[in-house]
Amino acid sequence: MLKKAAAVFLIGASTAICGGCFISNSNNVLYAALPQSSQIAEYREDPNSGILTQLPTSPVTAGPGVQSLAVHPSGKYLYAANAGENDVSFFQIQAYGQLLEQPRTPVGTSPTLLAMDSAGKYLYVANSGSQNISVLSIGSTGSLTQVGNPFQVGISPLNMKISPSGNFLYVTGASPQAGTPGYIEVISINSSAASPLRLVAITLPGSSPYGLEISPNGNYLYTANFGDNTISEFTINTTSSATSSGVPPGGLTPIAGSPIGESYTGPVSLLVDPSGNYLYVANQQSSGNVAGYSIASTGALSLLNSSPYSTSAQPNFIASDPSGNFLFVGNLSKPVIEPFCLASKNLNCNEAPGQGSLTEVQKYPLVGTPTSIVVARSGSIVF
Repeated sequence: MLKKAAAVFLIGASTAICGGCFISNSNNVLYAALPQSSQIAEYREDPNSGILTQLPTSPVTAGPGVQSLAVHPSGKYLYAANAGENDVSFFQIQAYGQLLEQPRTPVGTSPTLLAMDSAGKYLYVANSGSQNISVLSIGSTGSLTQVGNPFQVGISPLNMKISPSGNFLYVTGASPQAGTPGYIEVISINSSAASPLRLVAITLPGSSPYGLEISPNGNYLYTANFGDNTISEFTINTTSSATSSGVPPGGLTPIAGSPIGESYTGPVSLLVDPSGNYLYVANQQSSGNVAGYSIASTGALSLLNSSPYSTSAQPNFIASDPSGNFLFVGNLSKPVIEPFCLASKNLNCNEAPGQGSLTEVQKYPLVGTPTSIVVARSGSIVF
């Protein structure tokens, strides 16, 4: 990932701007990785408003240089990649959302990225220092066990996503030469094999593809190319055989007109909303904004009329709560986190539903910037 500072949220009294919204009486819990202090911040998220409230136990101690977080689909477990100690922390999520750490699991050198299959059976760890991927199986109690040897990718991973089917892992990396295209490695997954990962294809997106996202239906893949201010669009071969042009299962084919040029600079993070209708781009080097695009039935992108949406300077990443009702924007230079209400939902976001517009809830002051945010569903959490 790009250079990021650690953060501890400093949240005071707040009121919901998204008045009239109603989703449920439950609350989610938001966790943020704070690498410089080696801690994880814990916050209650009100899914009716996007408002955050710090838990009394926050922040909790994590491993050195904690970088990336992943939450189990059950909402019972949280995992954290510790770049400064070459291991992964395993936390049990307690009744009120507080974290209780269990023994750590060694992986490769400088683990910076995590990805989990939708069933919550396997955790994939991208080790930037040793340029490989560790595969860890997740037991019934959330414990981790290494599967085979780490898989060598030959690049320092910038981002990593798993397909909705769980059959393919996509890893982006930069070329050693500045200004030249980066790489997307397409890796097949066979969890029953002694060596579960196998490289099947390499595709060239734009330069420095920091952002990586896959549509919820698994049909399209996008990269945000920081080095040349473009977004690459690909269709994914979701069949079990190669296409007539020789693209293997899981392989990528550029959509006509790809990559598209952005009007803004430094696209670094992508997020597709759960409906699969909209894609949002954090532009780190522009004046401070998130751009919004509609996604056509072909996977092609079109800039929304209401785009862009102003943020504080240098937005660094975008995260979402489980329902996709609220997006959270982290920033590199200004210590704030900004929840946005997504108007494509039936919420009172001061915008017409179905248009994909974003309305800022409010800014929360921080003492730094987190490198990863995840939100656990409230099903196993009592408030």
